[in-house]
Amino acid sequence: MRRDNVGILLVAINALDSREREMDPDSVKSTLSNLAFGNVMAAAARDYQKELLAQEKAQSSASANEEVDLDELMDDPELEKLHADRIAALKKEAEKREAMKRQGHGEYREITEGDFLGEVTGSEKVICHFYHKEFYRCKIMDKHLKALAPKHVDTKFIKLDAENAPFFVTKLAVKTLPCVIIFRKGVAVDRLVGFQDLGGKDDFATRKLEVFLIKKGIISEKKNEEDEDDVYDESRRKSVRSSVNHDSDSD
Repeated sequence: MRRDNVGILLVAINALDSREREMDPDSVKSTLSNLAFGNVMAAAARDYQKELLAQEKAQSSASANEEVDLDELMDDPELEKLHADRIAALKKEAEKREAMKRQGHGEYREITEGDFLGEVTGSEKVICHFYHKEFYRCKIMDKHLKALAPKHVDTKFIKLDAENAPFFVTKLAVKTLPCVIIFRKGVAVDRLVGFQDLGGKDDFATRKLEVFLIKKGIISEKKNEEDEDDVYDESRRKSVRSSVNHDSDSD
């Protein structure tokens, strides 16, 4: 029994001793029992409250420990290497895309007959639209190819006025317009003539043309490239912050 509880009982016993002759022994015993029970309940209530406080403190401590553990996890050499490798890969991909853009990738451009050989042999994957400026369906094809070019930077998208390129029109046997010819490493490997493989209608969706080109292997199915850019930018920001913090620590 706790010291304060014992003190209370002693006071009660002393008070009872002064009146012991006047009270029945059974009554004294009952009073002592009631006092003891009250003190035990009070102590139990205090102990319960302390236990609740201890549990709350333990939970707070566990949360703090989790945060510390996560910080320690981020310092793990293997994770650091994975993070560095990911940043390096994203940086390399970004540099590759920039180099391709300098070669004319990422946009739908018009070229001349004199530019044709250099354009189709200068990139691994090229899509060239032979068109006529007065043909309505050629304008429809223009619209869709223009939408796809920025999304598929790995492939070069160009167009050539068939009326002003008689030599290559003859050499490539272009007879029906619009005619989209697929080149891989400077070799014509496939073509799309008119809209016959796109449902034969003028109102086909850009996605339909995209799927056709994916099946031909000249472009690839893409995730949202903006998300990839965000990942790269965030990784680059983290790298800069880490470098700044390192420099500050050195000072």
